[in-house]
Amino acid sequence: MTHLINAPSAFAAEALAGFVAAHPDHVMPVHGGAVRARQTPQGQPALVIGGGSGHYPAFAGWVGPGMGHGAPCGNIFASPSASQVHAVARNADNGGGVILGFGNYAGDVLHFGAAAEKLRAEGVDVRIVAVTDDVASGPVDQRLTRRGIAGDLPVFKITGAAIEAGADLDEAERIARKANDATRSLGVAFDGCTLPGAEEALFHVEPGTMGVGLGIHGEPGVEDRPLGTADEVADLLVDGLLAELPEQHTGRVAMLLNGLGTVKYEELFVVHGRVAERLDDAGLTVVRPEVGEFVTSLDMSGLSLTLVLLDEELERHWLAPVDTPAYRRGGAVVGPSAEAPARTDLYAPGAEEIPAAAAESQACAGEALRLLESFEATCAAHEEELGRMDAVAGDGDHGQGMRLGTGGAVTAARRAHEGGAGVRTLLVHAGSAWAESAGGTSGALWGAALTAAGGALRDDAAPSDAEIVEALGAAVAAVARLGGAQPGDKTMMDAAAPYAQALAETFARDADLGSAAQQAASTAHQAAAATADLTARLGRSRVLGEKSRGTPDPGAVSFGMLAADVAARLGAR
Repeated sequence: MTHLINAPSAFAAEALAGFVAAHPDHVMPVHGGAVRARQTPQGQPALVIGGGSGHYPAFAGWVGPGMGHGAPCGNIFASPSASQVHAVARNADNGGGVILGFGNYAGDVLHFGAAAEKLRAEGVDVRIVAVTDDVASGPVDQRLTRRGIAGDLPVFKITGAAIEAGADLDEAERIARKANDATRSLGVAFDGCTLPGAEEALFHVEPGTMGVGLGIHGEPGVEDRPLGTADEVADLLVDGLLAELPEQHTGRVAMLLNGLGTVKYEELFVVHGRVAERLDDAGLTVVRPEVGEFVTSLDMSGLSLTLVLLDEELERHWLAPVDTPAYRRGGAVVGPSAEAPARTDLYAPGAEEIPAAAAESQACAGEALRLLESFEATCAAHEEELGRMDAVAGDGDHGQGMRLGTGGAVTAARRAHEGGAGVRTLLVHAGSAWAESAGGTSGALWGAALTAAGGALRDDAAPSDAEIVEALGAAVAAVARLGGAQPGDKTMMDAAAPYAQALAETFARDADLGSAAQQAASTAHQAAAATADLTARLGRSRVLGEKSRGTPDPGAVSFGMLAADVAARLGAR
C-alpha cells in the first residue's frame, strides 16, 4: 500500500517532479514527462520510451546516454496522452527522427499512434515499436498481439546502444524489432497492488496460491496455481520460457529476473540460483545477467523472468555501456551523447508559432473551422442518444466524449484561424485538441483522423478536389491504423471503411466532389445502421458479446452523422 501521498490525483506528477529534482545531471522536465538534460546530438535518432507511471524505474529512469532520449509519463497505469507523447518527442528530436517505444497495451497503441500522426504531419520521421514479450498473454503464433512487460528493458537497452553506436533511424528500428522478436517473459504474482489513496488492492491472490501470467498494470494472472518453493517457482518460469525457444539459436541469452515491488533482492537471489542452474542444464550461456527491480507495479508482490536470444549483434549492444538514473553499467558512454551540450531551449504545447500560409489556404481553413463548428453542434444535439447506445454494451460516455472532443477542436481551430493558419496547420491543431479534450478511444481516433487529414493538405495553396478526397481517405486510414479494427468488428470502421471506398470510387467515376461526398455519407449512414446486426468483437463491448446485438455501434453512428456534415459543407462550396 502507498502510504506517503498528498492528493492521490497528483501522485504521478509529484513523483515525476521529485525524480527529476533528484537527477538534474541526467534529466529535465518537459510537458508530459522528462528528456535528457543534454541535447540529443544533431541527426541522431531519438528513442522515446514511455507508458503509465507506477513502474519505476521504467520509464523515466531509463533516460540517458546509451538508452532513452525521453520518456512521456502517464498517470498511474494509464497511457500518456497523445499531447504528452508529442511534446516529449518534439523535445527529444534533433533532426534524426524518432522511435516511439512502449509496451503493447491498447491505450498506449492509440495515444502513441496519435502522437506519431501529428509528428509526421509536422515533418518528423517516426517509427513505432511495441514490445510484445509476455508469453502468457497470447499464443506463439500471435506473438505481435502479446503485451509488453519486463522485456521493455532489454529491447530499449539494445536499441539505445545501437543508436549510440551510430545507427540511423532505419537501422535502429530494425534492431529494435529484432530485439523484440528475440525476447520472452513470464511472471507470477502472489498478491495485487494498491493504487495511491485506495483502500484495497486491485486484486488479491488466495493465500498459498500464485497467479501465473500477471500483467504490470495491476492485472491478475491468467490462471492460479498452488504456491511452491522458490525452486518450484523458478522451474515454472524457466519451463515456460524454454518451451518458447526456437530449435535454432546460438545458445547465448541475456537474462532478467525482475521484482515487481515487494519481492526483494534476497528472495530474488534465492530464485536466481535455481534459474541459473536450470539454464546451464539446458545448455544456455547467460550473458551479463540482471537481478533486481526493473519494471515494477507499485507494491505488487510478484516477479518475472525474461530471456533474450542473442546473436553477435544483439550481444554487442546488450553489453554496451549505459548511463541513466536507474540503470548504469559498462563504464563511461563514449560518443555523441556524452559530448552534447546542455539543453537551453524547450518545446511547450501552445508555444509553437503558426507558419505563414497562403491566402487561399487560409480561406480553406475558414471552411474547415465552419465544418468543425457543425460537428460540435451535431454532437451536442445527439449527445444523449449516443450515450444511450454506448451504455448498452459499453460505459455510456461516447456522446459526452464526442461533445467534449468537438468542442476542444473548435476552440483550437478558432485560435489557429485567428492566427492566420492555413488548412493543414488548423486541422493539426484541432486534431491534437480533440484527442486531449475527449480522451479515451474516440478522442485518440478522431484526433488522429483530423491530424492525418491535415497532413495530406498544404498551407501554401488551396487543396484541389482530388486532394480533399485524399485527405478524407487519409483520415480513415489513420483510424484503421491506430484502432486495428476491421469491418465486422462493430466499431467506427464499419461505417468509415465503406465511406472511404464509396468516396474514392464515386469521385474517380464522376469527378464531382459534392455528389461523391453525399454518396459516401449515405453509404456510411446505412453501414452504421447495419451494425445493429453485429456482435462486438473488439473494444470494451466485446466482453458483453451478444448483449451488443440489436443496437448500432455508437462510434459508427456518430461517424455517419459527421460524414453527413462533411457532405453538406462540400456540397455548398
